[in-house]
Amino acid sequence: MHRPLRHQLLAFTLAAISAVLPAPVSMAAADAPPTIAAQTNGPWDVEALMREPQAAWGQVKGLVQDVYYAGVPFQGKPTRVFAYYGRPAGDGPFPAVLLVHGGGGAAFANWAEYWAKRGYVALAMDLSGNGPAGHLEDGGPVQQDPVIFRDFADNEAGEMWSYHAVAAVLRGHGLLASRPEVDAGRIAITGISWGGYLTCIVAGLDTGLKAAVPVYGCGFLHENSVWLAPQLAPMSAALRQRWVENFDPSRYLGRAKCPMLFVNGTGDFAYPLDSYRKSYQLVTAPVTLSVKIDRPHGHIWNFPEVDAFIDTALKGMPPLPLLGTMTVAGGRVSAQVTSPVPVAKAELAYTTDSGPWQQRHWQSTPAVVKENSITAALPAARPLVYFLYVTDSRGLAVSTPHAELNIEVKTEPLQN
Repeated sequence: MHRPLRHQLLAFTLAAISAVLPAPVSMAAADAPPTIAAQTNGPWDVEALMREPQAAWGQVKGLVQDVYYAGVPFQGKPTRVFAYYGRPAGDGPFPAVLLVHGGGGAAFANWAEYWAKRGYVALAMDLSGNGPAGHLEDGGPVQQDPVIFRDFADNEAGEMWSYHAVAAVLRGHGLLASRPEVDAGRIAITGISWGGYLTCIVAGLDTGLKAAVPVYGCGFLHENSVWLAPQLAPMSAALRQRWVENFDPSRYLGRAKCPMLFVNGTGDFAYPLDSYRKSYQLVTAPVTLSVKIDRPHGHIWNFPEVDAFIDTALKGMPPLPLLGTMTVAGGRVSAQVTSPVPVAKAELAYTTDSGPWQQRHWQSTPAVVKENSITAALPAARPLVYFLYVTDSRGLAVSTPHAELNIEVKTEPLQN
């Protein structure tokens, strides 16, 4: 039996920021999208957190200024969040972007400057309780795995790192929206790794965002991720369920209202493609996907697809190419493609490996571009996992969701 995707992937068009893709691809039962019901705002009082926070402004260096703004209480005491504020020359109002770092990261001045040079006000906040010289006396919890996944009771969700990190991002949006040089109706977010995880949650909570780009990060960490074996699997069933219900992005992605771009590599060590696909399939807002073979994982903030996607949403610039869903007939796979510029290259990415997603070897073979469609022959080997992707003349790459042929998916229950 084959079932269609419940949610078609969508992308921007030149005239509007949503477009329905062509007919859904036929996929095996293992490809069926998840059915996670979107819940409430979890432990966050979003309305209160979105108000303008108190802020103290520091030194200016070039296009970047230090700022401290009020966080949420931690262990009964007030906290501050340190950030770098990037601002272009001129009066504005400018579009703005929230910049959310990953594990081992910090507030990056260079990241804020990068976006300021592109004509955006940018806020790159620290999410580990640090300032420029180390941990603040009034900083929040540190960003470390034993802290992120520690034991907590129902009434202690507000003490958890994920709670404080999301709150810092939401308050950062409130800060940006309050500034006279910012166009409050044109604010986006992008985050890397753990920052991508946070971006997925914030996209489901913050209805004022105009675009969201999680790089690597996704939900379903309790089903497959680098944190499954060392952190989530050893938890008691009750604690694991409590963590997931409060802090896994799968509980929030279905509520996202803004267009989203998901950026990842085929062998990402932290966020594997099975959890990744389940995550973006939850989103009912327009979704664009950019998965590339062996894309590196790191604090890389100059992926051109991220820039172009946000430029489309906030500046009305030409969009990324639009790929329709895949269809299979006669041993060939096809998809429709729409692009504002010529398609420079089309390829079929595939792997015949099974086992852990992070260890699978991926290959590519050229696909044929003819008018508004791309076609490629499927390898005869089974099992087979594959997707199509195109690169346009600007060097921007987008992909379809991956599909699986003749793969029996077996899952083992987590042991307490």
